[in-house]
Amino acid sequence: MAAGNVNPFNVSDSEEEAEQRQDGADTERSPSDEVQGHSLGPFSPPAYSEPAALLSSSRTSPSVDGIPASAAAVAGIGGGGAAESRVSLDAIAAQLLRDQYILTALELHTELLEAGRELPRLRDYFSNPGNFERQSGTPPASKEQGVGPGGPLNRAGSISTLDSLDFARYSDDGNRESDERVAVLEFELRKARETIQALRANLTQAAECEIPSQERKNYKSSPENQEPIRPLEKRALNFLVNEYLLKNECKLTSITFSDENDDQDFELWDDVGLNIPKPPDLLQLYRNCGNSLPLHRDTVDVAVSVDPNDLPGDYFTQEPVQQTEAIQQQQQEEVVQELEYQISLLNSEKKSLAEQIKKLQSDIQVLQRNVSSEPTSAVKLTPSKEDTPCGKPPLDNGQYLDIRGVTETDSSSDANTTKTSTTTATTDCTESTTTATQPHSKLKSQSQQGKTSVQFDQPNRKLSPAFHQALLSFCRMSTDSRLGSEVSRIADSEQSVMLMLGRCLPHIVPNVLLAKREELIPLILCTACLHPDPKERDQLLHILFNLIKRPDDEQRQMILTGCVAFAQHVGPTRVEAELLPQCWEQINHKYPERRLLVAEACGALAPYLPKEIRSSLVLSMLQQMLAEDKADMVREAVVKSLGIIMGYIDDPDKYSQGFELMLLSLGDPSERVVSATHQVFIPAFAAWCTELGNLQSQLIPSLLTRIEKLLKQGEYGLDEHKLHMYLSALQSLIPSLFAVLLQNAPFTSRAKLQGDVPPIEVTRFPRPASPLQDVATIVGSREQLAVLLQLYDHQLQHEGTTGWDSLLWVVNQFLPQLIEIVGRINVTSSTCVHEFSKFFWRLCRTFGKIFTNTKVKPQFQEILRLSEENVDASAGNGILTKATVPIYATGVLTCYNQEEDRKLLIGFLEDVMTTLSLSHAPLDSLKASFVELGANPAFHELLLTVLWYGVVHTSALVRCTAARMFELLVKGVNETLVAQRVVPALITLSSDPEISVRISTIPAFGTIMETVTQKELLERVKMQLASFLEDPQYQDQHSLHMEIIKTFGRVGPNAEPRFRDEFVLPHLHKLALCNNQQTVESKRIDIATQLFEAYSALSCCFISEELMVNHFLPGLRCLKTDMEQLSPEHEVILSSMIKECEIKVENKAIGEAQGSISIAASLVGEDAKTKFLSKMGQLTTSGAMLANVFQRKK
Repeated sequence: MAAGNVNPFNVSDSEEEAEQRQDGADTERSPSDEVQGHSLGPFSPPAYSEPAALLSSSRTSPSVDGIPASAAAVAGIGGGGAAESRVSLDAIAAQLLRDQYILTALELHTELLEAGRELPRLRDYFSNPGNFERQSGTPPASKEQGVGPGGPLNRAGSISTLDSLDFARYSDDGNRESDERVAVLEFELRKARETIQALRANLTQAAECEIPSQERKNYKSSPENQEPIRPLEKRALNFLVNEYLLKNECKLTSITFSDENDDQDFELWDDVGLNIPKPPDLLQLYRNCGNSLPLHRDTVDVAVSVDPNDLPGDYFTQEPVQQTEAIQQQQQEEVVQELEYQISLLNSEKKSLAEQIKKLQSDIQVLQRNVSSEPTSAVKLTPSKEDTPCGKPPLDNGQYLDIRGVTETDSSSDANTTKTSTTTATTDCTESTTTATQPHSKLKSQSQQGKTSVQFDQPNRKLSPAFHQALLSFCRMSTDSRLGSEVSRIADSEQSVMLMLGRCLPHIVPNVLLAKREELIPLILCTACLHPDPKERDQLLHILFNLIKRPDDEQRQMILTGCVAFAQHVGPTRVEAELLPQCWEQINHKYPERRLLVAEACGALAPYLPKEIRSSLVLSMLQQMLAEDKADMVREAVVKSLGIIMGYIDDPDKYSQGFELMLLSLGDPSERVVSATHQVFIPAFAAWCTELGNLQSQLIPSLLTRIEKLLKQGEYGLDEHKLHMYLSALQSLIPSLFAVLLQNAPFTSRAKLQGDVPPIEVTRFPRPASPLQDVATIVGSREQLAVLLQLYDHQLQHEGTTGWDSLLWVVNQFLPQLIEIVGRINVTSSTCVHEFSKFFWRLCRTFGKIFTNTKVKPQFQEILRLSEENVDASAGNGILTKATVPIYATGVLTCYNQEEDRKLLIGFLEDVMTTLSLSHAPLDSLKASFVELGANPAFHELLLTVLWYGVVHTSALVRCTAARMFELLVKGVNETLVAQRVVPALITLSSDPEISVRISTIPAFGTIMETVTQKELLERVKMQLASFLEDPQYQDQHSLHMEIIKTFGRVGPNAEPRFRDEFVLPHLHKLALCNNQQTVESKRIDIATQLFEAYSALSCCFISEELMVNHFLPGLRCLKTDMEQLSPEHEVILSSMIKECEIKVENKAIGEAQGSISIAASLVGEDAKTKFLSKMGQLTTSGAMLANVFQRKK
């Protein structure tokens, strides 16, 4: 039958019959078989299987060891005189299935199940879903008939197999109490398992046909057994070896073996293949390996795809078939006899050759004694073709010095070893011409013939060679094992050393501790570099990458160092062919440390790869890992390796891919990946863009365009994360942009390192995020940069920018576009203001003070237009309310901290404050400037100076603005400055003639109460606030009361408890009480609304019972009275707040009562405890009597 078809009928008729066949095939033949000349042979089916043969159709019948089934059936007919005439059930079932009587077979299977006589053939057939699925292809034997062997039956997916039915649930005993849902779930589970088994069977079949990737190795066996191991065979052997190790207590070896074959599950034989029965264990296989090995015979398929009508009617009863079978058996017996005779001849010839070798050895000993008196002569045995016992040239590979002694020749040896006493060479003589030579024999050293042989002192004795040999046999040496064979052969050339290491290292590595395996890296790499066999090199590199299961940082560095050394030694072609496949195999490894090794290796090997591979395969590998890997450390390494690739790539078409990778890296959720992008990838990508000329023409404009698009889309909600991403990328490009200016300047050709060059100031450039962002590194050296900077400043100050295209692009295109973008961002977004301020600060510090003063500041000043004549002009005030003001103040004017720079900043802030105040414009831009500058303590004095200018300003509007700015400044200023500068200024403003100025100081006073801890300051502020509340002149000041209540609600929860209890709550109560008498409804609702907000905030604080009863609850009730009339929706909330407060008061009263009771009880308890312990101390009895103390009195 065709080997590819999996036919369910090609099984033994039953399990019992299979055992009978195995045990007594010879005993079941009738005596008449031999007389009639119709011998069945040892492989023929027994007599009781005749009906199966009689009923067979054109489909392939079962065959055993290549004998056609039809022939076996005919043989069975011929010898069936003494057999039973009854047809077995299994034969009937087989015939029904062959003829596709599926329903009849199903009915038979059901009846047998009910009778308790299940047939394995029917059970296997109906439990296999594959027999009922429609297959895509038509089997070869069924193209005309429409149904193949075990033909596929049209079947709906919901039809259950017979094995899935639980007949116990439908038996006659009526036991149907099991849960129906459980039965359904069990059925679905069985169906799923059957599907898995079918898929695994197909997978196993595919694995059998897979072309193996391992090397064909030469063994000393016959050529038939030299086929390479198949994947399925390897998995089966691995399972048996692991099972053997566990049974023999070799658990550590088993663990190591499992680690090296981590793609296989050693707990389950089904992982090898579900359609493969498990063989016996290794011990049983070893014991049975030499028993009854069948001879190889040709097999022929008979009656495959043949229609029954095409055969003659008496086809199965033709006598010549039986005669042919008998003749074949007789011929085979003759072949066996002939082979046995040849074996006996070869054994006798081998004995005679062994005697000749002994004779030659004795002759050699005699010759050595004759020349022993000549110390300068070198004795070396080189037998001629005529002297060789087997008549063949000696198989001397010229690579090893064999130290193995001559052993007694036995029947299983393949070669006889000739050993001289000088141990200078070996001559291996094989028994037959079919024995394969060593694979490394072609590497014979040509210089070996000229080497001087080693000589030893010979004793002046007359012992026979046989006696010498027998005497030396007491030196215990082991050359039979693999290790003994390696030890006995000493390599005497570089190539032989490589071959020896290639054989031994795979056996050494698994036995080395995991923590010390990096010590093997030099050996593995050296062998992989110099070994002549590509397959062995691939195996060694595979061992290198799988040397350690989860390599740590130091171990990965060692492996990477070795990979680089390997690449430097072998060149780009072998790196591509041998190292890259190892990386590709582990790109999806389950351990992140192994994937991290791959990511780092791609970057480390980039300089040694062909440029086509570097910009295609490696780039794609890294892009895939960046997009798919879940480990942050792996993506971080990927980004760094991508940066290295960008340093070596030279394909301009890859620019767009590099830009996408930059955006993908910047958008990574991990901060460490984004940091690596700024430190490595962006500088490397910018350097490549500089060479392409794309930095100013494509890269930076692309980022600016994305920022503008983001601002247009963010009118109703700006994506601040993306804005930060694009702006940080621009910020990382500033050093590269400045380097482009220096390298393309008119003075670049004059920049030569000669004479004394002034050193660069330490603070000249902002601190770079990495060495790649250091301008000195980009330019070449710090000395070269110093020369260029000197010429750069001179050019800007004296010669201008004519012909300097790169600088003109920055001045005429880059800066105007940036300033326009700044004017469009939301001034109230502190994050955006901070990001752009930081960007302009780094830009100005990198490009220098002269550039900032002559190119950047004039453009901002032109837009802001702070001249006095534009104070009242609406067109001139619009820009002052935007983010341009804080970004210019904090990003440009703070770059340099000299006196003139500080004066310029103070003047700008004073002008802005004055302009905005006098024009009644919003103060958001000024507040943003104070918040950004106030975060740095170095500017606190400067800001106080600006505010003092406002305090003493002639305009009340400016003084009001200054008072409100103090509120922003107080939180970040230390208490000393608050006491010395802030409070005096506020006290001055609180006595201002204008009531609006005095009211403006209240938020600042409240902030001081919230943040300051000095009692003196708090008392001064408290007195000032008390004067606002208690002075009769302020009784009718509605706006003042509104501001105080608002301030109390903001600072009350965070203020000192004493201030809140003694000042805030009583005054809120008074204000609420006064508001009940307010006649103006608008004022009353305003005050009530502010009181509601204040009480809501203070309700979360701890308030004592006294304050709750005296001030908080009365204030709430007053407020409720107002809300009942003015705002009923607020009144409901107030009612619930009052109820909660009353419950708290009641609970406190109950708790205090219970507390007094518990205190009395505790006092009584303490007294009883003291008395008990005193009595315990008086006891002097034993421990047994001590227990009687706790017994109940009777």
